[in-house]
Amino acid sequence: MNTPIETRAAARIPTPPVGNGAPLTVEIFALSDVGRTREHNEDAFVVADLSDGAPIDLSDAVRQPVGDNGLLFMVADGMGGAAAGELASATAVDVVLRYLREQWTPRRDGAPGDFVESLEKATDVANGAIFRYASEHPELRGMGTTATIAGLLGDTLYLAQVGDSRAYLVRSGVARQITKDQSLMQKLIEAGEISEEDAEHNERRNIILQALGPEAAIKIDLTHQRVRRGDVLLLCSDGLSGLVRADEFGRAVSEEADLPHVCRRLIMMANAMGGPDNITVVAARFDGERLGPPNDSDLIGHQVFDIPGRAPSDTGTVDDMMRARTEQMEALYEQTPVAIPVAVRVERQEKGLVAKGVLAAAAIVLGGYLVWQLIPLF
Repeated sequence: MNTPIETRAAARIPTPPVGNGAPLTVEIFALSDVGRTREHNEDAFVVADLSDGAPIDLSDAVRQPVGDNGLLFMVADGMGGAAAGELASATAVDVVLRYLREQWTPRRDGAPGDFVESLEKATDVANGAIFRYASEHPELRGMGTTATIAGLLGDTLYLAQVGDSRAYLVRSGVARQITKDQSLMQKLIEAGEISEEDAEHNERRNIILQALGPEAAIKIDLTHQRVRRGDVLLLCSDGLSGLVRADEFGRAVSEEADLPHVCRRLIMMANAMGGPDNITVVAARFDGERLGPPNDSDLIGHQVFDIPGRAPSDTGTVDDMMRARTEQMEALYEQTPVAIPVAVRVERQEKGLVAKGVLAAAAIVLGGYLVWQLIPLF
């Protein structure tokens, strides 16, 4: 599903200018599918131009010029049962975008470190909004969502990661994961207790260690990746990455002429393997003379971004880190309180009324059946 706020259309694949003065452009498409077994789609995504903070309509592929404030790409995979997962993921994309529109878009001199801090704070605020709403509504306690957020500024992607949705960079037909899952399997792999191949089939592979919403404090993984001309970014929920291997991502990008075909092919593959979860993919191809050509010497992968002036993220104990994180979040919420968006609350209430109506109808039918069964006894 898309963010509930109004979108605007971007230019439809015009022929870009050439030469040294050519702008940096990005061809973009995204698609979300409910899968084969779920009744509701709890995934959400948004792509937005941070020059004005406006979401981009992705009903068709677009070619978007990149302004000085960059672009936002985000995928969220909700969880929590009933409509709680939908509420959490929709809230996450709405709050992150609104925070960046209010705090980042007005800036005209932001450095990469400032940009990454804005992505981090936007993620924190989204976590707080979901956590507080669930705390005020006991029936929703535990609701949450993953968040994979990529911001393009200049020729570099800056990423904020919570959970196990993923980002891949495809270069020269090879897809490499540039985020790291915050999951039990990832921890076991890093500890050498299980291989990546065994992790793919382990019954505990869906256990994640963090999400936006369930806890007041989170640890956001901040990374960066320089892009080259022709690189393709793929953001996806685990409904895709949990079934389709990275080499298939690279093959789809290499063999399909355009991004809509890439997205549809990947979703068809996941559904052909059972489609047990919602499936979302956001694809972006980078172009323009401002980007350098592909370079085999570039490092592609999980590269931690240390914000200038801040101690490296691996210093101190986990308890110290989480305590400092909580204090930081409390101060931030006092400055920028964000509630669940009205449009999202209304959508949740409407679904709640529908559910209550279905239950009431079922009760009437069941009551009638019981009366019918009892009549012969009198």
